[in-house]
Amino acid sequence: MRAELADLPRLLKFRTDTAAWLNARGIDQWALPFPSQHMAESIRRGEVYLFKESLASDAAATVTLDREADDLLWMPPERLEPALYVHKLTIDRAHAGVGLGTRILDWAGDRAARNGARWLRLDAWTTNPKLHAYYRSLGFHHVRTVNDPEVGGSGWVAQRPAHLAPDHGFDETRLGDTPESATDPT
Repeated sequence: MRAELADLPRLLKFRTDTAAWLNARGIDQWALPFPSQHMAESIRRGEVYLFKESLASDAAATVTLDREADDLLWMPPERLEPALYVHKLTIDRAHAGVGLGTRILDWAGDRAARNGARWLRLDAWTTNPKLHAYYRSLGFHHVRTVNDPEVGGSGWVAQRPAHLAPDHGFDETRLGDTPESATDPT
């Protein structure tokens, strides 16, 4: 389901909880607080999604899916190619290890293909090789690593072709030119 402004505290908690979990493993990803106004703007644009087991349950995961190519990460010719970009994919630890991240990325790739995108793209923390291996295992190809302080540590960029994946397991009610809502996982 598409996130609303009322979900902002939960979305920020996803980030702080995940940062603490990563920190306990020696990874400094997301150690700095995330600007809530940036997240609020993404919510207002309809780009932030929550994934729940049921409408009454707490969110199990979140992702932001948009058309925003970071100028520091993607070259001008790449930015001209139709693509959707995955940001802030986060799984609540209570729901980790059951393939939810894979399903969300398949949903995002399906959404990208249905909206005419050639690529599903993402960036990851440069010093998190386990995350890089995870994305590679899902068909993402490493494009480059950008070691510019302006990217804030998230300079490992990858992409995979957007493709239809109707078996992602999420019930979709409408597809349009921009990402629309995805409802509860089944």
